[in-house]
Amino acid sequence: AHDPLFLVPLGLKEWFSDNGISRVEELDWWQELEYRGVRFVCVPAQHFSQRTLWDGNQRLWASWAVLAPDRRLYFGGDTGYFAGFRDAGQRLGPFDLAALAIGAYLPPQMMKAVHMTPEEAVQAFLDIDSRVLLGIHWGTFDLADEPPGEPPGRMLAEIRRRGIDPDRAWILKIGETRRW
Repeated sequence: AHDPLFLVPLGLKEWFSDNGISRVEELDWWQELEYRGVRFVCVPAQHFSQRTLWDGNQRLWASWAVLAPDRRLYFGGDTGYFAGFRDAGQRLGPFDLAALAIGAYLPPQMMKAVHMTPEEAVQAFLDIDSRVLLGIHWGTFDLADEPPGEPPGRMLAEIRRRGIDPDRAWILKIGETRRW
């Protein structure tokens, strides 16, 4: 039977239970759980949390480190740029792959605290000490004022500007997969 284990930040277990999902483990920032030989670490992120109009910031927002014996993934998810990337790199790095958001950054007055620019994503990639940067969170929904196709070009331009090997920066085409 299909019965997955859900790992969630603090405050979300009840929502899953209310929706009939019982295999849920809540983690606070820096807490970890080992499952089938893989360590999952809940790491800080900078974003508001909200499921309804009435529950703003009642639950923890987080990114995740997935640490297997032969691969190390940092999944930033939806977050603004902040010092937590350096902390994660120092505590848990290096990483093989960092999936970091590169879209929904304009206008900066509204988006800066919760979303990174492509240039900030490159800095976060360096902060967490990752071998490869995978740009995510762009081009699917028209969430912000930048053109939907702009973030990848800006990310790759920043990689070139900093003299980083372009093979270390991935923008996947729809349906594309890569081995890492």
